[in-house]
Amino acid sequence: MQKSEFTPEEDLMIQREFEALLADYAQTPHRQKTELITHAFNFAYKAHYGVRRLSGEPYIMHPLAVARICVREIGLGSTSICSALLHDVVEDTDYTVEDIAGLFGDKIAQIVSGLTKISGGVFGSQASEQAENFRKLLLTISDDIRVVLIKIADRLHNMRTLGAQPKDKQYKIAGETQYIYAPLAHRLGLFPIKTELEDLSFHYEHPETWQEIHDKLEKVKASQMETYEQFAAPIRERLTSMGYNFVLKARIKSVYSIWKKMVRQQCAFEDVYDLLAVRIIFTPNESMSEKDQCWMIYSAITELYRPHPERIRDWISTPKANGYEALHVTVMGANGEWIEVQIRTDRMNEIAERGYAAHWKYKTGESDDSELDKWIREIKEILAHPEKDAMEFLGTFKLNLFAQEVFVFTPSGEIKTMPLGSTALDFAFLLHSELGEHCIGAKVNHSLVPLSYKLKGGDQIEILTSTSQHPQQEWLDIVTTAKAKNVLNQYFRREERRYMKHGEQLVEDAIAMDNKLSTNHDMVLARLLSYYGMTQPTELYLQVGQGTIRLDNINEIVFPKRGWRSYIPFIGRMTKQEEPVTLPKEQETPATENKPADKPKKKEPHAIVLTDENLGKQYILSNCCHPIPGDEVLGYLDSDGKMYIHKIDCPEANLLKTSFGKRIYSATWNTHRVQSFVETIEFKGIDKFGVFIQVLQTITTDFHINMRTVHVTSEDGIFKGTMEIYVYDRSELDDLLKAIRKIEDIKEVKRVVNDN
Repeated sequence: MQKSEFTPEEDLMIQREFEALLADYAQTPHRQKTELITHAFNFAYKAHYGVRRLSGEPYIMHPLAVARICVREIGLGSTSICSALLHDVVEDTDYTVEDIAGLFGDKIAQIVSGLTKISGGVFGSQASEQAENFRKLLLTISDDIRVVLIKIADRLHNMRTLGAQPKDKQYKIAGETQYIYAPLAHRLGLFPIKTELEDLSFHYEHPETWQEIHDKLEKVKASQMETYEQFAAPIRERLTSMGYNFVLKARIKSVYSIWKKMVRQQCAFEDVYDLLAVRIIFTPNESMSEKDQCWMIYSAITELYRPHPERIRDWISTPKANGYEALHVTVMGANGEWIEVQIRTDRMNEIAERGYAAHWKYKTGESDDSELDKWIREIKEILAHPEKDAMEFLGTFKLNLFAQEVFVFTPSGEIKTMPLGSTALDFAFLLHSELGEHCIGAKVNHSLVPLSYKLKGGDQIEILTSTSQHPQQEWLDIVTTAKAKNVLNQYFRREERRYMKHGEQLVEDAIAMDNKLSTNHDMVLARLLSYYGMTQPTELYLQVGQGTIRLDNINEIVFPKRGWRSYIPFIGRMTKQEEPVTLPKEQETPATENKPADKPKKKEPHAIVLTDENLGKQYILSNCCHPIPGDEVLGYLDSDGKMYIHKIDCPEANLLKTSFGKRIYSATWNTHRVQSFVETIEFKGIDKFGVFIQVLQTITTDFHINMRTVHVTSEDGIFKGTMEIYVYDRSELDDLLKAIRKIEDIKEVKRVVNDN
């Protein structure tokens, strides 16, 4: 590592940051172990002395920042603070886990060891390494969940300082943050951290869009706060008269959540009306239950403001799977705007802000089994039998992270939480693995439904089984939950092993029956593999065991009439190893985010420029998202050496960023309106005479744009049209959409992704 002495100013900065950490710790209810924390800081300071981050600041500032996040934003105690301070010592210095154990005890050493195993982010350079590294991260849930919580804090600080990284690394790190860390923070109840991780990822992936929305949000914040003060005044007066000790807070939507709504509803920033929410946090009276008092405050609010009948969310009677509890109601403000009010007790608020750590603080006993506890158990089950295929494992776990939920009932009335989109077959596997394996159908609300029936909130489900029923491969297309997929894959692997064992016995028996074959056992096996175009005996055993291959003609295969020498080329070809694909050298960066390299290395740019000359030849525009000049894009180098261009927010690109980070290139456009690109636009409006003519005139007369296809339909006074048009770039397309949007009777117009 590169080292240089710290200046007196830097040493003073480090000391002030450590004092700020101790001040944060002093504000917590934890038993104060200041001496232990000071010992850990001094040890980490000496271990990292002189080492600097890519930004140039002393490296020790990073573990200090992670420790402050752990105590201030997650609410962890001295063990976690010490582990955060020491989390890079074993990886970056000559100290070992045993040294940590000798100085700080086994528990801190265990956590540091867990953090060291998953250093460098969730994902490595190869897909199998990525999933294995991710599995190591998740296995720490079984050992000590504080490892995951500290790792999330570590990622949050790395995202806050991501600007020091080159563009391609920003894409990779932001991509895996969006794909895994933000959903993981959400599932563990760390909502503020989840929101910030999403916002920071969006900032680095779409800097111009982020800045545009941010600037617009800043302009309207003052008016939003005026609205809040007018709205909150009557509530403040009413709650005071009821004798409650409470706090009112205004919450403005994040840039990322606004952008998501704009994309989902195909609307402009000005059309996002629910920017403001109001949070009521109160200290409950001991004479009544928290639930009753939340509903009393709800009654008080709805006496002041008219509630929206379809926007009441009771997360108190049935908390979310991440432990979240609150009562939400949306009411009409005095100025005609809908405003969401969130009602929470102090305890509920701490769980909402600090998630899993606060959840455990408030557990009352062994019988206190929340949805979060059940989720942790389910994760442990999945990890006990991980998928063989790395990316399949990653996808299976991802199913468990960010799903919305529905609440359904067993025949006895017991409530169960299921991810939105779950099927009756998923429900069977939730109840018990064997119930799922023998499921033939279900009764929902006393009516017979197929296995693929998608559950709805409030459904009462009875599972029907038969001992003659066994899992089918097509069930993998029916189930959506991680547990069901995991159980099915385990079953199919067991069956595969059983077929292999049976097939191996059949092959061995067939060889043993003929002396001529048995004396040349290995040669016989090699010729069978060559004949069927296989490379591994297990492939042969499986197909023989399943009955796909029969061995009635084994002698003809091994000793054909044309002679055994004709098989030599096949045997030679069987053992030939495939040459590995060599990727171009990547820009040299540290092994882990924001860490200095061992020594200076020659840097090579990991970026590409898209021109009129190289588009379609050197660089291929992906059909999945159909990028055109002006779109924010990145490059992906596949295993055949072809460079594909994707939009940064393309779903496939998101997976590539998290899975093959070293093959991602930053990309910029340098085109000059030489090529035109086919784009599809869709518009809807009031079916009045002449409105479609106005659309055509705008496209052809005002913009001189050619059309390839036109399709228009009309029903019940509403017309809908789709067109394929030729445009040069994104700015021309955006200008056209704005112009069409201005036509009085056009209510919606948007770009539609082609997949041709």
